Amino acid sequence: MWSSTVSVLLLLAAAVSCSVSAAAVEEPSFAETYLKRFFNLTEQSGPSARWGVSPMSRRLREMQRFFGLQVTGTLDTDTLEVMKKPRCGIPDINIGQFSTFGNNVKWQKNTLTYRIVNYTPDMSQAEVQDSIQRALQVWASVTPLRFTRTNSGPADIMVSFGRGAHGDYYPFDGPHGTLAHAFSPSSGIGGDVHFDDDETFTFRSSKGYVLFMVAAHEFGHSLGLSHSSDRGALMYPLYSFGYPDTFVLPKDDVRGIQSLYGPNSVQSPLASAPQPPSTTESCDSAVVLDAGTTYQGELLLFQNSVFWQWDPLSGKSEKRLITDAFPNAPVNIDAAYEDPQSGNIFLFKGNRVWAFTGDQRVQEYPKTLVSFGLPWFLSRVDAVLYIVDSRQTLFFLGRYYFSYDRGWRVQRIDQKFPEVTEGVRAAFQHQGFIYIHSGGFLFEYGETTWRLNRVLKSNHFLSCNNT
Repeated sequence: MWSSTVSVLLLLAAAVSCSVSAAAVEEPSFAETYLKRFFNLTEQSGPSARWGVSPMSRRLREMQRFFGLQVTGTLDTDTLEVMKKPRCGIPDINIGQFSTFGNNVKWQKNTLTYRIVNYTPDMSQAEVQDSIQRALQVWASVTPLRFTRTNSGPADIMVSFGRGAHGDYYPFDGPHGTLAHAFSPSSGIGGDVHFDDDETFTFRSSKGYVLFMVAAHEFGHSLGLSHSSDRGALMYPLYSFGYPDTFVLPKDDVRGIQSLYGPNSVQSPLASAPQPPSTTESCDSAVVLDAGTTYQGELLLFQNSVFWQWDPLSGKSEKRLITDAFPNAPVNIDAAYEDPQSGNIFLFKGNRVWAFTGDQRVQEYPKTLVSFGLPWFLSRVDAVLYIVDSRQTLFFLGRYYFSYDRGWRVQRIDQKFPEVTEGVRAAFQHQGFIYIHSGGFLFEYGETTWRLNRVLKSNHFLSCNNT
């Protein structure tokens, strides 16, 4: 049994670890290359340089503002961590929510052609075709745009897979860096999308990069959108896992594409689909949360730089800044949980964890996940659930969760929570129930029976009058 568990863990190590090894690059050089590529870092003189503000520091600040990091102008751990995440190859030229390439850069027609020039060996041709078609339909469903596939000759949008230098002066960088890039609307190469075939693309699996998600993002560029700093937007530059069958275009992206082409005035089969989710509006029934936990008798639900503090007596939630309640804590956290024995609340982000007692940071924190006691191959966690009765802690990542019982055990999430078919965003125990936040919903389970009680909207505990 132990040998079998070790084998599974080692296989999962390869599947869940997708960050660039710090040992493989010299960090300052890596950061400089990143800023040159994505934030227009150039060496220049001028007033800021004379006053001691280097171009590097200025671009670091710009990047930190874009990704919602603490703005320090220095290459800290959080900044380097974001730099190493899989992403789109288009520069992050604007700070704010949805943006366009400017100067009315858009297609001057509503019927566009596309052609799949070649295929990745990772998927069947039928799966590639289906992924590309679905990705284009994401944009067609909310605009007057219509897409027609052609099998030969030139097309408005040419889709291809390549490695390294592939003929457009923007070479790819190998696995787990730049996943793809696209060109804004124009003649010639304009609108074309290139995927890095050194990546592993998949149809629906989390063991690789879902081609549909990458393609839908890149087609946003093909149609005239640049990047958004809204973490829940499709046009956010970092890769995010999602399912083709359940994906709904977020509001930030809808506003962006409709600013160029207007709304879809034709009734479509998607007209009855759920309304787009937003990460910035608590009254949105499909609000996307980062983490959730009880703490000192109250429920805390985290999103971006804020959290909602839900009072069970009044049934109201109060919105607060994370850094007001927990000074020097990270924002845009991945997970959180309370340990009743120590009275600490733990906040996870990337490969580090912070601990607070009240509003005071525990002295030896932040720690790395390894020094905290997690397996060496976990570079992050998606959610953490502490079960009060058994004093067991479940750490979620991708399609699995990890728990410790005389050694680390790993199980598929759907073996314990069969209704949860997507990745877990947050997990917490509250007032006799266990809640799993996944796919825009809260799944409520009995804490002793582990049976599904009901499915709730993800804003169930958020008070719309107190946002």
